[in-house]
Amino acid sequence: MAKIPSVTINKKAAHALARGGCWVYAGDVLRADDTYENGGIVAVLDEKGRFLGQGFINDRSKIRIRLLTRRESSVIDGAFFAEAARRCVAYRKAAANLAACRLVFGEADFLPGLTVDLYRDILVVQSLALGIDRFKMTIIAALKAALRDEGVMIRGVYERSDGPSRAQEGLAPVKGFIGEPFDLSDVTIIENGLSLRVDVADGQKTGYFLDQWENRLFLRRFAKDAEALDCFCNAGGFALNLCAGGAKSVLAVDVSEDALSLARQNAVSNGYEDKISFLKADAFDLLREMAEEKRKFDVVVLDPPAFTKARSTVDGAIRGYKEINLRGMKLVRDGGYLATCSCSRFLGEELFRSLLTEAATDGNFFLRQAARLYQAADHPVVLGAEESDYLKCMVFQVFRR
Repeated sequence: MAKIPSVTINKKAAHALARGGCWVYAGDVLRADDTYENGGIVAVLDEKGRFLGQGFINDRSKIRIRLLTRRESSVIDGAFFAEAARRCVAYRKAAANLAACRLVFGEADFLPGLTVDLYRDILVVQSLALGIDRFKMTIIAALKAALRDEGVMIRGVYERSDGPSRAQEGLAPVKGFIGEPFDLSDVTIIENGLSLRVDVADGQKTGYFLDQWENRLFLRRFAKDAEALDCFCNAGGFALNLCAGGAKSVLAVDVSEDALSLARQNAVSNGYEDKISFLKADAFDLLREMAEEKRKFDVVVLDPPAFTKARSTVDGAIRGYKEINLRGMKLVRDGGYLATCSCSRFLGEELFRSLLTEAATDGNFFLRQAARLYQAADHPVVLGAEESDYLKCMVFQVFRR
């Protein structure tokens, strides 16, 4: 095996990698061979010269190294990525299904910076790091082959590498077909027995939030004969699952008309257009207005976008989460249920629980926890790699004191 450049990191970073971490930050690099190239593979060593892993390096990024493997014997080539693809497919076959799932979850699948979602026979790819971007086509081909072995034939691939984080890697945004074009209006999945159209070209992220599919199914058990409110409804996932659980009516709210249009189509295709009403509104304002009007629901769902994407803005996010949850509690009938979520990885579970406790105290509510839920199993978490652990979903029964 040809010798690759090496990078020596400090004790703090070495300890983080030993605990399961996948990143080395710029400030943790002590020295590096001058033969490396950005996007290339380097060996990561501790201060005593002990091997810790191999990963991509990019000196334009704050995340200087993204770990690929902890094995010194690994050769990073087509065979390496073919095996990684087989592992991804085998795990999803066991943990979720191969009809709709997150097929590749970046660092948690040891393919750092890469997300691939499977929507029936379509792959949607998001590549956010220079190193993995160089192997993108190799990995796509390997995933197709691994899926074909399981009887899943991919008819098209669409790239959604249009997020702002690519600029931090020195990459331009990319959006469009990889290979032959396909009909963008004909991408549908089955989630918990529901037929859902997915907007892979213009929907948020890769088109649909697959990470909540297990939580949406769980919430059905509280939906029987309920009047429900689904805030930040997006394509209507929670609203539709509530209807499937027997809800009497659901008010689905989103600020995006595009999202509401898609949600309406999904309601019609599942026969729930008479049960779900849709409203374009800012959820913060609407919740306040409804509280003033003393509106009440049996189930309230709050699934907002991330209020913070950096540690420096956590304090402001805490205030936002606390306020929206207090308003949500005010709308729950005594003994009804609040399902509240946070996808901000910088807002940990303990902090999220604390702000919910404060909101309940301020509103004179008593909360009884019915469930503590996380991202679905096709979004696995690597212990010690906090970047892979981000979604919190808690269900509470709400009582007035």
